Amino acid sequence: MDDVKRILVVSRLTRECAKAVHYGVSLSKKYGAELSIVHVIHDPLLGGGWNLPIPAIEEAYKESREDAKKALDRIIGLEREKGMTITELIRDGEPSRAVLDLVEEKKIDLIVMVSHEEGRLEHFLFGRSNERIVRRLPCSVLLVKKEPEPVESFD
Repeated sequence: MDDVKRILVVSRLTRECAKAVHYGVSLSKKYGAELSIVHVIHDPLLGGGWNLPIPAIEEAYKESREDAKKALDRIIGLEREKGMTITELIRDGEPSRAVLDLVEEKKIDLIVMVSHEEGRLEHFLFGRSNERIVRRLPCSVLLVKKEPEPVESFD
């Protein structure tokens, strides 16, 4: 892995992504690589032609995304306080396309992202983006095994 100069951590703005961020930070320090974290915002509830009254699901999705962003911001902030340079990027749209475009744009050598069983809701929200990303990438991928934990364990 001596040729790893640019690492990208893919965040879906879920709490499970914290472990992927930790791996990215650790590898960046070990190899002296540039670290970028991309938060991919994909909201299938908006603009998708939905004509259903589902405000409760939409509100829960927004709250979950905001909570996850705060948790990730804490982790990133702590590393920045220690002197680490981390570039945070936000991309809106279909997750696999956003990540693939960013890999080409930033000439990424290694991607770090969470790999866990996707439940029906996550599959609905994100699709099978991990599968699409891994198949099309021109760089190496580190899939971090992380099963979702109860929210209380992150506080």
